[in-house]
Amino acid sequence: MRGKPPPATAAVRGLADPERVAVNRTVARGPSGGDVAAWTAALLAGVGASRASVSILLCGDARMRSLNRAWRKVDRPTDVLSFPAEPSHERGVRFLGDLAIDVPYAARKARRYGHGDAREVQILIAHGLLHLLGYDHETDHGEMFALQRRLVRRAFGPGPDGVPEDEPALKRRAS
Repeated sequence: MRGKPPPATAAVRGLADPERVAVNRTVARGPSGGDVAAWTAALLAGVGASRASVSILLCGDARMRSLNRAWRKVDRPTDVLSFPAEPSHERGVRFLGDLAIDVPYAARKARRYGHGDAREVQILIAHGLLHLLGYDHETDHGEMFALQRRLVRRAFGPGPDGVPEDEPALKRRAS
C-alpha cells in the first residue's frame, strides 16, 4: 500500500477488543492489525453489534484468488470476501464470521478512485461486515449501499464510501 495509513483515532482505537476482532496478516504492507481491529469495532458499534465478533484475514492476490476460486468458482482475486458463520443460539458474544481482504487489490482500487489506501480498507471492512449481517446489494434495492454510506461516513468522516455512483435506488432516495 502507498505510504503508511493514518492510525486509528484514540476514540476509535478504544473500541477495539482483541477478543472480538481477530486480525491475521499474510502480507507485509497495509494497515496495522490494531488499526483494522479498531476500524472494525467502530463499524460493529455503528450497526449495533458491538458485542459481536469477527475474524479478518489481510492477504495478497494469490491467496485471495485461491479463496475466490474455491468458494465462488471465480478464478481471479477480488477485493473482499465474506464467510458468514452458522447461526448460534449461544448467549454472549455472537460470532458473525470471517472476512478476507486483498490488500494489494485494495491499494490498486484506491489509486484508481483517487483516495487513500486506509479509506479503501475501511470501506471493504464495512462492505464485508454488512454481508456477514445478511445484506445483499444484488437483491436488496439499495438498502445495503445506503447503510454502507452512512456507516463509513459516521465512523470515519466525509470522503469515499464505496457506494457505486450509478446505484439507482440511492439516486431515487436522494431526490
